[in-house]
Amino acid sequence: MEILIKVLQFFMSLSLLVGIHEFGHYIMARVFKIRVEKFYIFFDPWFSLFKWKRGDTEYGVGWLPLGGYVKIAGMIDESMDLEQMKAPVQHWEFRAKPAWQRFLVMIAGVMMNVLLAMVIYTGIRYTNGESYFANEDVKWGYEFNEAGKKLGFVDGDKIVAIDGEKIDDVNEIRSKLLLTKEGRNVEVIRNGKSQNIDIPFDALLDMRRNRGFENLYMPRIPFIIDTVSFDSAIASGLKVGDEVVAFNGERNLSANQITTLLREEFKGDTINLVVARGAEQVELAVPVNEDGRIGVVLKADIFQPRTKSFTLLQAIPAGISLVGETIADYWLQLKLIFQPKTKMYEELGGFIAIGQIFPSEWDWLRFWSMTAFLSIMLAVLNILPIPGLDGGHALFTLWEMVTGHKPSEKFLEIMQYIGFFLLLALVIYSNGNDIYRLFTK
Repeated sequence: MEILIKVLQFFMSLSLLVGIHEFGHYIMARVFKIRVEKFYIFFDPWFSLFKWKRGDTEYGVGWLPLGGYVKIAGMIDESMDLEQMKAPVQHWEFRAKPAWQRFLVMIAGVMMNVLLAMVIYTGIRYTNGESYFANEDVKWGYEFNEAGKKLGFVDGDKIVAIDGEKIDDVNEIRSKLLLTKEGRNVEVIRNGKSQNIDIPFDALLDMRRNRGFENLYMPRIPFIIDTVSFDSAIASGLKVGDEVVAFNGERNLSANQITTLLREEFKGDTINLVVARGAEQVELAVPVNEDGRIGVVLKADIFQPRTKSFTLLQAIPAGISLVGETIADYWLQLKLIFQPKTKMYEELGGFIAIGQIFPSEWDWLRFWSMTAFLSIMLAVLNILPIPGLDGGHALFTLWEMVTGHKPSEKFLEIMQYIGFFLLLALVIYSNGNDIYRLFTK
């Protein structure tokens, strides 16, 4: 059932994104009185799932979910209808229109995807606000995995700024360390004193290659008792509100570290705890049962997200700003992928990877957030100057606008074939990565 929910969300999102993208091309072509012969969601080689015709346009849904298309009369596109190009030019054809109109038709799909993301993010900001974990609320610092400690972090470090830029949101730390083409300087508070950690780019590369970023850090949660349930715990003197500040003589341990020690090293033993109780500190001997538990429930609501609310007028610029930030981050990811030494190309994924980002339980907020992100991803990928993509068509048209020389139809035909094979290779590689990870993880 979980897989079915993921698949359903994926196809709902993909259908919307493809439909909106192709509608951009379609409506702009109509504005300039260019005939649109086909409007398809998904591709339809050999047959379509269903179709109907209205006016000069055939509308339909294909069976191959690799995208969609509009077949614009008089244009060399993925349909590769070369016979039409041999006929005399008609006034309602794409090739009969001035370059600036053809350019707008080409980029209209990308613009619709960006506009969709703006609408979605604006709606999310207005209805749900912005939830985030404030970095200043992490009063006990962070815990780091082995990859984080190799970068120079120490458990308990409070991260203040990266390259002089103050960190407000806990999630910003990971993205700022990951999305970079150079080393980073991180300011931390360690044992009450400010300290700078210079992290070389090679160290960040090593972390990415070994996927150490997945659990790079987490806020430290103190061991504060919310409920005392075992008679032995009550008899030992533990009380609600006690905060463990020392464990067998070792101080500054987090709740996660203490529970791990209890479970792995002190089953059936007795431990010495120092607890803070108001202004005083009390030393207690506490028995541990055979399951590695001392019979207390920890306070769970110590670190809570903040929520910032927006009026509609505030939500609009906030949504637009979020689109800009997401485009910038995704563009940087693409640039890193094309730098072989980063090996980020190994992380490319296809349909399985995209489907996995959707939750296994239905969550409209997550669905719309993921759809907005995928809409931006689709826009950025499509505007790349690769033959066969919107960016390739737009580039050749822009060249014509600047130089006054229109590329020959034979050249455009060859470029379309080159683009097709490049994109096919990318699809095979990215989906091959998905299949490889299925059998190796």
